[in-house]
Amino acid sequence: MADPSPPRPGADPESQLPSVLARIVAFASILIGGGAGGLIGYAFTQLGGFEGASVGLLTVASALVGAGGVAVVAVLTLRAFGEWETVRGRDAATRKPTGSIGRRR
Repeated sequence: MADPSPPRPGADPESQLPSVLARIVAFASILIGGGAGGLIGYAFTQLGGFEGASVGLLTVASALVGAGGVAVVAVLTLRAFGEWETVRGRDAATRKPTGSIGRRR
């Protein structure tokens, strides 16, 4: 069996991951969405007159639904952001420099 050749330096594929700041903001928004969902669920149980374990169950369920909904939007946004950066980088690499067209010295 032949040994695979070692990768050339600089031959790694470009990462399509968004920046660390964008991922941190997405994570924080998921936490905020979960907290807001939990507050809405708790308010719903108080208005509905629920008691006992059903209050906790409905609060946790609504927090999970809120976090899940925000997570879907965050993932789609991060994927679009990564694709946008890839396309921008590819377009910038193929663009020719314009120089000083129209200028006379």
